[in-house]
Amino acid sequence: MPYLTPVRGALLLTVVLVLWLLLGAHYQSQTEAPSATATEPQTHFSVQTRLSTARLFPAHLKLQGQLSAWHQVEVKAQISGKVERLLVQQGQTVKQDTPLLHLSDEGRQSRLQQAEALLSLRQSELHSAKALQQRQFVSETELARLTNELRLAETALTEAKLAIAHQTPVAPFTGVLGRRLVEPGALVQPGQSLFQLLEIARLKASAQVPQQQVAALTPGQKVTISLLDGRSFQGELSFISPAADSATRSYYIEASMANPDLLPLAGASASMSIELATQQAHAISPALLKLDAQGRLGLYTVEQGKVAFYPVQLLSADNNLAWVTGLPEQSELITLGAGFVEIGQQVQVVREATP
Repeated sequence: MPYLTPVRGALLLTVVLVLWLLLGAHYQSQTEAPSATATEPQTHFSVQTRLSTARLFPAHLKLQGQLSAWHQVEVKAQISGKVERLLVQQGQTVKQDTPLLHLSDEGRQSRLQQAEALLSLRQSELHSAKALQQRQFVSETELARLTNELRLAETALTEAKLAIAHQTPVAPFTGVLGRRLVEPGALVQPGQSLFQLLEIARLKASAQVPQQQVAALTPGQKVTISLLDGRSFQGELSFISPAADSATRSYYIEASMANPDLLPLAGASASMSIELATQQAHAISPALLKLDAQGRLGLYTVEQGKVAFYPVQLLSADNNLAWVTGLPEQSELITLGAGFVEIGQQVQVVREATP
């Protein structure tokens, strides 16, 4: 065996120590659990939002309806006869009690004279009977009969005078003659239409209001009435039906408007914009409106970092702007990403840049 020098001994000892250290480290790595690594921070789904603040909305209820004359009647014959003379023309403005035409006599004047003569006779008979009654030459029964005969004669005279008056029908109110419905020389019968008469110095616009909106209406509210040709007129709500239509469940309403120039507007289609009381509402893009699981129309918002849904009532809408109620005075509306989140979900907010 070779002799172990001190230098060789030191080298051998060093190699043994290094091997021992390496074996110890390997054993420790097999028996001890690895140290925990740092957990990555959890991220939430991002949504884009816009802060909306309620403001006064000049509320209007818009309806489709039509204009009609304030009064409209067909003047009809009350007796038979031939049209002898036309005293007015269609389209003419007439005042109340203006004669419109004249019918043939058909013996009515003679019957009037007969009725007058008969009345005079009955009056004379009754006067004589009363004088004789004082001397008890006339019974109470005979006196009563003569009194009744006098009353019948008075009735006959009244009827004869009315028949004479009905020979010349008159306008029942001031208005415009819309159409003449008979020709000169025509034979007319009682109840036959002679003229169409319209009062158009005032007009009424009528429409049907859904039952959900009738509570907001009050007589006297201002109404803007617009025609298809672009003309507009101002009026006011004059009538609200006290009961809904049984078929449509809507309420009939009327608005009155002045027409001092007697413009030919009766019968025209018209839209009505009724001015309602102002209220707080949000102006939004119609594209933001969504339906929830129950089918309610509303908007998704973010409150304290979580998604919320508010059902809303639509006050007015067009292609670019909608006014709604039902939101808090200030609401963080989700403008992008609402279709990918659920109510109550924690989200990260990215607010739109203010234009």
